Amino acid sequence: MKLDDLIPDLHFRTAAIRRDIHAHPELSFGEWRTADIVAKKLEALGIEIHRGLAGTGVVGTLRAGSGARAIGLRADMDALPLEELNAFEHRSTHAGQMHACGHDGHTAMLLGAAEALAALRDEGRFGGTVHFIFQPAEEGDGGGRVMVEQGLFEKFPMQSVFGLHNWPGLPVGQMAVMPGPVMAGTDRLEIVVTGRGGHAAMPHQAADTVVAGASLVQALQTLVSRNTEPFEPAVLSVTRFHAGHADNVLPEEARLGGTVRTFTTAQQTLMETGIGRICEGIAAAYGVKIDWVMERGYPPTINSAAETALCSAVAKQVLGSDKVHSDLRPSMGAEDFAYLLRERPGCYVWLGNGMGVGGCMLHSPHYDFNDELIPLGIRYWVALVEELLPPG
Repeated sequence: MKLDDLIPDLHFRTAAIRRDIHAHPELSFGEWRTADIVAKKLEALGIEIHRGLAGTGVVGTLRAGSGARAIGLRADMDALPLEELNAFEHRSTHAGQMHACGHDGHTAMLLGAAEALAALRDEGRFGGTVHFIFQPAEEGDGGGRVMVEQGLFEKFPMQSVFGLHNWPGLPVGQMAVMPGPVMAGTDRLEIVVTGRGGHAAMPHQAADTVVAGASLVQALQTLVSRNTEPFEPAVLSVTRFHAGHADNVLPEEARLGGTVRTFTTAQQTLMETGIGRICEGIAAAYGVKIDWVMERGYPPTINSAAETALCSAVAKQVLGSDKVHSDLRPSMGAEDFAYLLRERPGCYVWLGNGMGVGGCMLHSPHYDFNDELIPLGIRYWVALVEELLPPG
C-alpha cells in the first residue's frame, strides 16, 4: 500500500472532521466534544488511547515492529473567545467562540496522519512507537505545561517531540523550519501607581498618578530602545492604563498592564531588572508609590539543532528544496509547545496557510484554516515518522 493511494479519500474525510470541529469550537480546558471526536477516531483505528492529562487531553499510542525508539507528535485543540464573522456553512455555532488560529486543522491533520500510519503499520514502513498528543488550552492557559506537570513524558516515554502550526502569509506548499528560537517567551506586566488624590484645579496639593504613569509608559520604552543590544529582539508593550472617573479629580491610583516578549532567559532578566529600576526612579521623581510584578508566562519556543536539521530534510523531501525556508524571522507571538521542548529535544515548524487575503490572518474573526494543507501536513508527519523510526 502506498500513501499516495490513501491521500485522496483521507483528504476528503479529514477535511470533513476539520469543518465539524470548526463549527463546534471549545475554549481552553473545555474541549470535551473535540476530545471525544479524537478518542473515538483513534480507537476505531486500533490505536491505544489515554485520556485525562490536563483534563481534556488525549494521547494515542501506535506501535509497529520491534523498534525501541519513541517520538511524540503534538496538535492543539482549543479555540479562541472571538465572535466569528465568516458566513460559510461551517462557521462557528457557538457565540463568542471561534477557531481563529487553525487548531481545528492541526487536530484534523494529526488524526489524518494517525489513520495513514495505522494503515501503513503492517507494511514495514516504520518501526517503533508514535505518541499522538492532542493538547488542550494552548491559547494562554498553558495546557502543554499542565500535561508535562501531570506526567506526559513519564507515562509516555519518548526521545523527541514535534509540533506544527499553519502560517498565514506563507504560501501553501511551503514550510519554515528554523533552528533556535522560533516563538518568543511572553511575560505579563502589572503595575499599580499610588499617589495622593486631590482637586484637579489644585495639582500642587496632590501626587499625580496619571502624570507619573504617563512618564512611566515613556520610560519603559527605553528598555528596548536604549538598554537592549540592537540585535537582541525584545518587545515591551503597555496595553492598559486605567485611572480616575471624574474630570475634576486627580485619582489616588493608576493601574497599568502589558506584555514583555523575549527570546532568551538573559534578556528576560534584563527586562525585569530594568522595569524595577525605572519604577523605583519614577516613584522617587513624582512622589508616588509604584508596585509592580512581571508574571512569567510561556517560555521561548526553541528548536534543537539536530531535530531541526532532520525536520528540514524531511520537509524538503515532501515539498521540494526550494519550498522550505530556514531564514524567516522568529515570531514575537508565544506558544506553549515550549514547555514540551524544555523537556525533550524537538522541532516546531510553520506550514504555509496562504497569503492571508481578506484578513485571513491568525486571530482574525475572518480566519479559516485552508483545507489544501491537509494532505501536506499528513505527508510531512508520515515522512517524519518513517525517518525517525526506521523499520527494524
